Amino acid sequence: MMRSIKSTLTSLTIASLIFAVLAVLAFSIQEHQSLYKDAVKRDLDALSENMSNDLLPILANNTDEFELTTTLLRLDTYQNVILAAIYDKNWQQITLYRGKALQHTSQLLSTILPKNFTRFSQGVNEFNGNLIVIKTVGEETLPQGYLVIINDAETAMNKSMYSLLSNIFPWVTLLIILVIVGLLHIQNKLLAPLVSLSGLAKVVKQTQDYSLRFQSKGKSEIKRLAKDFNSMMATIESETNKNIKINKQLIEQQHAMERLANFDSLTGLPNRQFFMQSLRVELSRAERDSINVILMYLDLDGFKEINDTYGHDIGDVLLVDVAKRLKSYIRDGDITARLGGDEFLILLHNEPSEYFLTQIAQRIVSGLGEPFIINEWELSISVSIGIAKAKDSNFNLSEFISNADIAMYRSKLAGRGVFTEFLPEMVEDNRRKLLVANAIIPALHKDKFEMYYQAKVDLNEEVVGFEALIRWFDDELGTVSPTEFISIAEQTGKINHLTEWVLAQVFQDTPRLISAFNCDIKVAINLSALDIKRPQLLSLIAQLAQRNAVNPSNIEFEVTESAYLENFDDADLFLGELGKSGYSIALDDFGTGYSSLSYLTKIPINTLKIDKQFVEQLELSEQSTLITTTIIQMAKQLNLTICAEGVETVQQKDFLLAHHCQQLQGFLFAKPNALVDILAGARNNKILQANS
Repeated sequence: MMRSIKSTLTSLTIASLIFAVLAVLAFSIQEHQSLYKDAVKRDLDALSENMSNDLLPILANNTDEFELTTTLLRLDTYQNVILAAIYDKNWQQITLYRGKALQHTSQLLSTILPKNFTRFSQGVNEFNGNLIVIKTVGEETLPQGYLVIINDAETAMNKSMYSLLSNIFPWVTLLIILVIVGLLHIQNKLLAPLVSLSGLAKVVKQTQDYSLRFQSKGKSEIKRLAKDFNSMMATIESETNKNIKINKQLIEQQHAMERLANFDSLTGLPNRQFFMQSLRVELSRAERDSINVILMYLDLDGFKEINDTYGHDIGDVLLVDVAKRLKSYIRDGDITARLGGDEFLILLHNEPSEYFLTQIAQRIVSGLGEPFIINEWELSISVSIGIAKAKDSNFNLSEFISNADIAMYRSKLAGRGVFTEFLPEMVEDNRRKLLVANAIIPALHKDKFEMYYQAKVDLNEEVVGFEALIRWFDDELGTVSPTEFISIAEQTGKINHLTEWVLAQVFQDTPRLISAFNCDIKVAINLSALDIKRPQLLSLIAQLAQRNAVNPSNIEFEVTESAYLENFDDADLFLGELGKSGYSIALDDFGTGYSSLSYLTKIPINTLKIDKQFVEQLELSEQSTLITTTIIQMAKQLNLTICAEGVETVQQKDFLLAHHCQQLQGFLFAKPNALVDILAGARNNKILQANS
């Protein structure tokens, strides 16, 4: 198989040339044989005619065998005569002549002489590769006898053909070589531009320099190819430059987003997500090395009063100053993070001694107890600190933080402005968790749970959807917050029961919501990190949709960013199947988790929800405002629907509308309500009327 056009053309050219030469040569040989045989036949015919005339007087008179033999001896000058014979008029042989060619033939005499000459016609005949000439001596009507001459035409013709080939072969060979050399020269000249183009393509591949161009002075086809190649290179160069510019912008935006996602926008301290990642690594290392990791849980005392008295602006400045002081009280390598609101976490490395731990805690308590001067106001706060050790929680992340939280509340109960170390007996405070966990299944059987729905509105404040929110009103436990019982359900493996109940209730309620508002609304259902690990949930969703005649386009499934990315493979498979079935997918709490643009371009989502913590800081915090506008712009570039949750003020609404946020959700428009209340207030598809 040919590996290049050049080798293919060369092979085909040589083969075609040789075939043509051989064909001409074969035709020439065939023509030569034909002409040679005709010439021999003519010569034999003339010879036999002359000899028959000479034999006529001899046979007419008394036959003299000596004279007949003498006449036949005239054939000695002919090298190709095999036999000659004279017969009387009754075809009885009179004399026989053996020619010189008989000595060189391998044929038997019996095969040379036919048994019956009468079957041959007068003149030249062919028999067994020989020429047989039969001539009547005298008139054909009154024959005096017959002359027969057998000539070896084959041998003579072969010699002639060999002589011919010997003479023309060197010239034919020389001609073929000259023609091949000429054709190869012409071919190389014609293909030279293509070889140059191939070389240029290799250079482009190695250097990725798309500014290179191909210059050709070849035929029109080569010029067109060069023009097309240069046009393609120009297009690639242009697109490459655009991609480089876009990639640079995306990388810069990603770095900015990751920075904003990992650090608190107000204080500049690491945020909860970054701290949890660091803590998880430290716990793994500590468990492996069997050492303790110390965690401090800080909550500012009196901060709410300062916020209420002096305003949020003063409160924000106070938090910034608190962060600066905290960083000055800890060692290099220790990590301080803002958990949220007025809560901070400190991770102490290298297992400080009890004395040194006490010194650090006391320094923080005393330092934050000093007055803060902000805008000429002297503000005083205190701090309650809970201290936990990793070994007391068996290096379990959630339990470790919970122990520090429990110890911090003990400090508050002790009068604030103090620090408390966690003790195992403090876990008694978790008794409610056990009560809640044990009451979940019975509450489902007794219909203690209820679905509430919070409306989402568009730019015209018309209802475009609802978020389904589960509520629990228990006779013994009272009103149990979803924040409390959902996390407990996840920890105790009972979230599956809650999810299945929610799915059944929402699919049952959706047709009524569609009937009250419009057929295009979407009802959002929240899924936990454990739900997306259950492929069997897909069949339940399909059954509920069919049973309640719900179109998948009216259902949207929400999953938090952290739940998705912590279970990426499972989530991608699970939500991908939902997407194929026609359901919408929303990514909730965006910006509070990993917020990696590389992942965002890979996951199959339709809606991006801006977390409440960014919305409530709009135009109050420059970084929160930047994050929100960046998320909206990014969602537009990715053709995603953007929904802002936690909208509670007109200023927040106006800002989001000005930046073309498609959907709004929050107390400014509607609080979560039971289905019966929503249906009772639904008029003209206006959410304010629907909640009046």
